[in-house]
Amino acid sequence: MTKKRPSRKSRARKEAVAGAPEPVLVPNVLPVLAAKDMVAFPGVMMSLYLSRPESIRAMESAMGEERLAFVVTQKDPEIETPKGRDLYKMGVVAHIVRTLQVPDGRLKVLLQGLVRAKAKKYQGKKFLCCRIEPLPAAPVRRVSAENQAIINRIRENLQVLVEYEHLPEEMLIITEEIQDPGILSDVILAHYKIDIPQAQASLEELDPLKRLRLTDRTISDDLNKFILAEKIKDKARDEMSKGQREYYLREQIKQIQRELGETDMGSDDLQTVRARLKALKLPKQANEEAFKQLKRLERMSPESSEFALLRTYLEWMTDLPWHAKTHDQLDLKKAKEILDEDHFGLDKVKDRILEYLSVRALNPDSKGPILRFVGPPGVGKTSLGKSIARALGRSFNRMSLGGMRDEAEIRGHRRTYVGALPGRILQGLKQCGTRNPVFVLDELDKVGADFRGDPASALLEVLDPHQNIDFTDHYLNVPFDLSDVLFLATANTIDTIPEPLIDRLEILSIPGYTSQEKHKIATKYIVPRQLKDAGLSGHKVQFTDGAIRLVIDRYTREAGVRSLEREIGALCRKLARDVAERKKFVRVIDEKRVAALLGPTKYDPEVAEHSEAVGLVRGLAWTALGGEVMPIEVSLAKGGGSLTLTGQLGSVMQESAQAALFYARANAHVLGLEPDFHSKYDIHVHVPSGAIPKDGPSAGITIATALVSALSGRKISKDVAMTGEMTLRGNILAVGGLREKALAALQHGITKVIIPYENIKDLEEVPEEQRKQIQFVPVKHVSEVLALALLGRRKKTAPTKRKMKRRELSL
Repeated sequence: MTKKRPSRKSRARKEAVAGAPEPVLVPNVLPVLAAKDMVAFPGVMMSLYLSRPESIRAMESAMGEERLAFVVTQKDPEIETPKGRDLYKMGVVAHIVRTLQVPDGRLKVLLQGLVRAKAKKYQGKKFLCCRIEPLPAAPVRRVSAENQAIINRIRENLQVLVEYEHLPEEMLIITEEIQDPGILSDVILAHYKIDIPQAQASLEELDPLKRLRLTDRTISDDLNKFILAEKIKDKARDEMSKGQREYYLREQIKQIQRELGETDMGSDDLQTVRARLKALKLPKQANEEAFKQLKRLERMSPESSEFALLRTYLEWMTDLPWHAKTHDQLDLKKAKEILDEDHFGLDKVKDRILEYLSVRALNPDSKGPILRFVGPPGVGKTSLGKSIARALGRSFNRMSLGGMRDEAEIRGHRRTYVGALPGRILQGLKQCGTRNPVFVLDELDKVGADFRGDPASALLEVLDPHQNIDFTDHYLNVPFDLSDVLFLATANTIDTIPEPLIDRLEILSIPGYTSQEKHKIATKYIVPRQLKDAGLSGHKVQFTDGAIRLVIDRYTREAGVRSLEREIGALCRKLARDVAERKKFVRVIDEKRVAALLGPTKYDPEVAEHSEAVGLVRGLAWTALGGEVMPIEVSLAKGGGSLTLTGQLGSVMQESAQAALFYARANAHVLGLEPDFHSKYDIHVHVPSGAIPKDGPSAGITIATALVSALSGRKISKDVAMTGEMTLRGNILAVGGLREKALAALQHGITKVIIPYENIKDLEEVPEEQRKQIQFVPVKHVSEVLALALLGRRKKTAPTKRKMKRRELSL
């Protein structure tokens, strides 16, 4: 292959460079590739990542015929756009072997170092170029015995470091065939982890024998440091007995600190923890566990992963209120004033709370039952807990149980898990800072369970006054006394709460409010609070009684007062906007103003249903949100006697419908029905609002009345609603939720309610004012219900043979 002569325009020096794929002529001027964290050496392959636009343009310029670039190291790697003054004077002429585009946008360049070169002058605008002077390596014609001994020592030291896995084995393979002292030094230093100034000094050393001694000194120093570290390890092992293996890291750190003349920086901090533990005077078991873990912590290195875990554990031990308590204020008169100030009505609940406080006043060590408030949303269950805490002078904490499915939320996680913490019970006590707060467990009926455990089962220990004295959290792993905590629970219903948990609680039912009660609550509590929140306290805004009643009757329909407070809040915000915009401000809010501000009414009286109809009966149902009027429709069509039930009816209501149908078949002649109606007609029972599931044991007489009405063609009285379950013989059974059902009937304008005879005693729960507005009719048998609800005369059916024979005998 003939050598191509350079043209005069290139002005290249006619010097061949060893180590290139073939002899290469080095031009006077080359593009500059500035390296941040590496020093290039001749005869060594290296990779360089380019991300700066100037470097990429310089590399593109170098991709000409020669594919050469001047690789030089920056003095300061933080400089993003280096100039000539920011670069070292000595660099390496390198051959560009290959380029590769990296996914992160950078350009990877594989370079082969060729020859040292000295920078003469930097120039260029779009990218940096440099006028260079190549410095070919001085040949070593003869290696003396002394230098050969140095080479052998270098190889031996490399072998030792590789055997101890301090260096990769590839280092021996790379240097095995190299005999030239200069090239050997360059290859070793290029692959060795040394700092930039030291590597640059080796590059600038042109004498190969001096570079050899520099390399020998670098490897020897590294080997001595490694041997010293191994001696420290061996010495630490010798000082430890067989039973102290776990202290290995600790002893090693001690030896290193002794060599460096340093002391333990964390000892003062641990002494503070020890002093706090001593001052707490923990119970015996907790005290033993805490100091046991503290001793382990003192033997650990602060860099150990377990150090932080133990330190967090001891912080929890010192932060929990093991002995801190508040003194109860057992002034019953003041407690009653606070309860009356915060809540309207709820006399039975207030009396029970005052009874509890009376027992505490006479016997402070009594372990009374745990109270649970059950009622619809918005009736003040949670706020009752706040009032109790205020009356007693205790701290207050609320823990929502809604949607909780992990038992560890109650008992805590074991410390073996990453990110382990105590359960929310102990977390709440830490937040309160006392061991006897009022602790409300909210939404107890919404606790779930899955593969992580059953939180309701974990609550059995928490809510048992005879067991929670030794409550053990998985994280602490020591007993904690919860007997001084006043636990309260709230729920909307008891149907979803496990029986063992119900057995540990005393249930206090909080029914929904009547319209009159809501009016007084709005006047006394809601309106002043919303005016204050809206910044209207000083503007003398007045709500008329008619306006408040309109909001209650036509804009809300609920057992509690949350929606009522939202609507009144909306009115106050609209008034605040008028004040802020300096519009005409009306201080008296009447019915017309309410309609103008809130828009069309949401709940109008159901006038359309106040006409007699066949097969349509209005039943009364209880829900977690209060009472509801539930119309039930029955329709007939010619067919083969099938029974269709729609409206998402539960299994109990389906059985009630089947019982009502069988009662009608068994007593067809008494009810005036066709004896064979079950084979001539298809019967469809439907409960509107099909998207809402419905179930419960109080719709039996309602379905039976609608069924008999449809089969007999008799209309049903327009002003009657009913509730009650029936047997196959027609007897009527008692039901629950009579107060809520009565209030729902009043809201829908119903004045006559048929109830089971056994529920007469429950009428005392209905407020006297509402009791006067409704005519309650107690009944014992379905026949009485039909006589009251059905209009018109019963159809006469053809006499059977048995009846004809009776008539003949009577004659």
